Amino acid sequence: MAELDYQTVQDYLLTLVPPREVELLEMERYAEENDFPIIGPICGYYCYQPARMIGAKSIFELGSGYGYSTAWFAKALRENGGGTVHHTVWDEELSKRAAGYLSRLGSAELVEFHISEAVDALRQTPGPFDIIFNDIDKQGYPASLPVIKDKLSRGGILIIDNMLWHGRIFDSKDASPATEGVRAFTRMITADSDWVVSLAPMRDGMIVAFRK
Repeated sequence: MAELDYQTVQDYLLTLVPPREVELLEMERYAEENDFPIIGPICGYYCYQPARMIGAKSIFELGSGYGYSTAWFAKALRENGGGTVHHTVWDEELSKRAAGYLSRLGSAELVEFHISEAVDALRQTPGPFDIIFNDIDKQGYPASLPVIKDKLSRGGILIIDNMLWHGRIFDSKDASPATEGVRAFTRMITADSDWVVSLAPMRDGMIVAFRK
């Protein structure tokens, strides 16, 4: 058996993503040109899939950037017949940029925009939600889990980005708050019998967890 390497796998996975809207391609170019972290097309399509599978109507994003992941979730909601995806960022300019892209995609009416700390916005927004997506600062991951668990519906899905954290979780000498946050969150959710958890090693690692 040939030995697999990370980049070969990622390149192959990208070929399996269907053609994307011009606006999504533009958002990807902006990320590359400005070194802005987005989940990218492989993980975007991965987020879209469970939203379609469960017929999601209500989605809350903890950390939304300029709306790339939001666009994938909104696409699923539109095809599901409607609903709301909550976009949350601290930065007003990012929120405005997201609104522009989502308007051009014809999805803005499906999005509620919050300019706020993400976990606090989730705490204050009536639920429950069919899907919660978590992509906040990694040191904040552990403290977010109880709030997520309270707001996610039974039978709902939690998606968490950066769970391989650029390989830093494997470095025993790395005890930085962000790396320890990813490790702690992973231990917490996999040890909790209320969740069914799997980690897919695409891009920087994504956990998909089913709330029993």
